[in-house]
Amino acid sequence: MSRTGNNPIAIPEGVTVAVKEDVITVKGKLGELSQEFSGATVKVEDGQIYVTRPSDSKDHKARHGLYRSLIFNMVEGVSKGWVKELELVGVGYRASHQGQKLDLALGFSHNIVIELAPEVKVETTSDKGKNPIIKLSSHDKQLVGQIAAKIRAFRKPEPYKGKGIKFVGEQLRRKAGKSA
Repeated sequence: MSRTGNNPIAIPEGVTVAVKEDVITVKGKLGELSQEFSGATVKVEDGQIYVTRPSDSKDHKARHGLYRSLIFNMVEGVSKGWVKELELVGVGYRASHQGQKLDLALGFSHNIVIELAPEVKVETTSDKGKNPIIKLSSHDKQLVGQIAAKIRAFRKPEPYKGKGIKFVGEQLRRKAGKSA
């Protein structure tokens, strides 16, 4: 029994939900998202969204919680939005943005320039004495996470000094170096 799938999703004020056959569309102040679904039934009743499954087969059980989570993330995204913050740890690591282009200096011979999707808003802050921070925000949680993971993959944090790109608040497993 899916505990996640059985919870109803409350629809906040200013958000409209439309279900047509196998597609659910959620509109809000921050944008519009749609998701196809199969192996589950979605009903909208008195300000709540209910996701049910037709049978107790393994496939239907797996999709039940998945679609409930996806729809919840869509509702949260169009009403509040999603934010990921990345921190650049290392001497000489810098980040700057010009419109939708993110320019990263990560110790390679050339800077890395990334063209971001128009749905994602990017902000960079670099205060003296603090590590540069990249802030990504959008109504699409999947897109923000994918872009953040792509940026992090350029220079993953290494376990000895902790240099690299990490999420703000992420705890790194540190290793002891050579014992002399």
